[in-house]
Amino acid sequence: MTDPNRANDNTENSAQSGEPVVSKPYIMPDEPEQGSVEALTKEVAEARDRTLRTLAEMENLRQRTKREVADAKTYGITGFARDVLEIADNLQRALDAVPTEAKEAADPGLKALIEGVELTERSLLNALEKNGVKKFDPIGEKFDPNFQQAMFEVPDPSVPSGTVVQVVQAGYTIGERVLRPALVGVAKGGAKAAPAADIRA
Repeated sequence: MTDPNRANDNTENSAQSGEPVVSKPYIMPDEPEQGSVEALTKEVAEARDRTLRTLAEMENLRQRTKREVADAKTYGITGFARDVLEIADNLQRALDAVPTEAKEAADPGLKALIEGVELTERSLLNALEKNGVKKFDPIGEKFDPNFQQAMFEVPDPSVPSGTVVQVVQAGYTIGERVLRPALVGVAKGGAKAAPAADIRA
């Protein structure tokens, strides 16, 4: 129960002190508080900065994913291609084992066999090339350790020093990378080799 005498006491006390009774002003909920414009501006700037950073991160992720997908398409068959190179080497060895004189003097059956092996090797190399694997034979080029592996030196003053004079095993590239370096013999002696443009580019 409320006491009516207590309300009268408060009125009497304020009347006795002579000070007016001031109530707190009512602030509408929709009205911004003082200094809130600066706070909102700062918050908007922070949100904009976060949004720009997120957009930049998403763009970087998109570019990285695009590169990874392209690399997967180009280099995804690397292991398989290395295995297939052994088949290509064996076909080449089979053809090299038959001397030129024997090929010319061979009976029709042997000639057909040799032609079949040559055709198979060409088909295999074409299939590899369609998938980005290219054979290169650096004979006569300046030795390049990025694409070739020197197996021995050949004393030959008739060619510039550092020139590839013999290819033991052909090299292969996949995309812009070396799948297998060429095994080569390099000339020793003669003048220094002039730098040559890379024909594989």
